[in-house]
Amino acid sequence: MKKNILALGFLITFSSLVSQEKLITPAYLKAGDTIAIVAPAGILKPSRKAVVLQAKQLAESWGLYVVLGKNMFHQNNHFAGTDNERAADFQEALDNKNIKAIWAARGGYGSVRILDKLDFTKFTQNPKWIIGYSDITAFHNHIHNLGIETLHAMMATSLEEKPEEIIETISTFKKVLYGENLSYKIPLSKYNRTQNLDTIQGQIIGGNLAILTSMLGSNSQLNTDDKILFIEEIGEYKYAIDRMLQSLKRANYFTNVKAVVVGNMSLIKKNSTKWGSSIEQLILDAIPVDIPVIFNFPAGHEADNRALIFGRKTKLNISKEHSTLSFD
Repeated sequence: MKKNILALGFLITFSSLVSQEKLITPAYLKAGDTIAIVAPAGILKPSRKAVVLQAKQLAESWGLYVVLGKNMFHQNNHFAGTDNERAADFQEALDNKNIKAIWAARGGYGSVRILDKLDFTKFTQNPKWIIGYSDITAFHNHIHNLGIETLHAMMATSLEEKPEEIIETISTFKKVLYGENLSYKIPLSKYNRTQNLDTIQGQIIGGNLAILTSMLGSNSQLNTDDKILFIEEIGEYKYAIDRMLQSLKRANYFTNVKAVVVGNMSLIKKNSTKWGSSIEQLILDAIPVDIPVIFNFPAGHEADNRALIFGRKTKLNISKEHSTLSFD
């Protein structure tokens, strides 16, 4: 117990240091490199094997070699194999020096169940890109606290979307893998709270709102001081989203954050008792009035899901016509 407490204290201290320092950037990919596709969370039913193989072919068309997790098509109720099987695939990919990136096949739920089964020692010695969104937020948070950048980007099953709707999703994913510059123009929203600021700079962090909330109180909780927080969500009631935001607020998530960038809030459920405001106003009401909030960023659970480099210093320029987000 004492050892665990000391370890938690170290990681919390390290997390506070990470908030101020440049994180390690894993090596960008080049032709001939190998990536692994693994399933650390939700089940991959037989009908989805084809899309995983399609993702493999896509990466191969970019000149990459692709290996698949040995257990990824196993089934254990909700999950893609048992916790131990999913952890084994992820651990093998973490430890293998020849694997330069780990690409999640899908999210769903289950990543948090294997986090504490993993040994990140060899990974921290030879960092590689961890790629995904949604439930993969658990890995983004934990690895941020290890001082390493990660990619909030499409997963293998993203290829199930209509091809014409994922052109930028695929393009930005490839660009960031190969080290090209990323810069985004964010459509204007009448709900934007700009505070008359022209430029905000800071590391961008965050991910799925439910997973961010589930990390509270653990050694995977993010330190948001002086950072730009990105959030997105899918399939929740408005009252549930408010509950998550209030929980983050009480945990001081918004106390020293520089700005909040809101991505897709998709498939919001209708409750029998109406909430009484838009999802945008709900978010504004939960975040302190002195924090700038920008809506309409194209990332999250929609077909157009642009890549973000979590842990990278970004510049958020705000104007009356639109906002831009660019990476150092």
